[in-house]
Amino acid sequence: MTNFDERAKDWDSDPKKVERARVLAEAIRAALPLKPKMSALEYGCATGLLSFFLRDDFAHILLADISDGMLDVLADKIVDAGISNMTPTRMDLTSDPPTLSRFDMVYSLLVLHHIRNTDKIIERFYKILHPGGWLVIADLDAEDGTFHTDGTTDVHLGFERESLQKQVEAVGFTNIRFSTVFVIHKNDREYPVFMLVAQKN
Repeated sequence: MTNFDERAKDWDSDPKKVERARVLAEAIRAALPLKPKMSALEYGCATGLLSFFLRDDFAHILLADISDGMLDVLADKIVDAGISNMTPTRMDLTSDPPTLSRFDMVYSLLVLHHIRNTDKIIERFYKILHPGGWLVIADLDAEDGTFHTDGTTDVHLGFERESLQKQVEAVGFTNIRFSTVFVIHKNDREYPVFMLVAQKN
């Protein structure tokens, strides 16, 4: 996480990151029946850009990451904005003991391709959702390895939608659907980003 710790202070200065978060927030609102009493977990929240756009849609949002640098920036932002319904926490669902908390929604933005054991994380997402709860994953469609040019290693080269759907179905999710939520223009190429929506029985 050293790389992300170092990038934390300048993370929000990239207008493209801010715009991606705004677009995904709008897509979530359009796709799902959000209600003011709902609770949510943003997993891999970084500085919380996405949750800041969604903060008025939930009673409470727990924002989880494993980068201390990102969480420090996020905590300062929450205090500066006087927000009372967002809580940052250090959490690694791939290795930490299972959380006792349950949520109405779990969402992530460009996080899954950084997680080696996707089967385990999807299973954890399922377990921490209330029955009827929603999972939203926004991530890269399968790419050829040219997306990361900053030395980032040990990542998935995006995902084939059909294969990811089978993974999500295998743990019990239903009502699974995909849409292309935006396209990242980088390295003179286009990298589509899907939004996966799935529901726990």
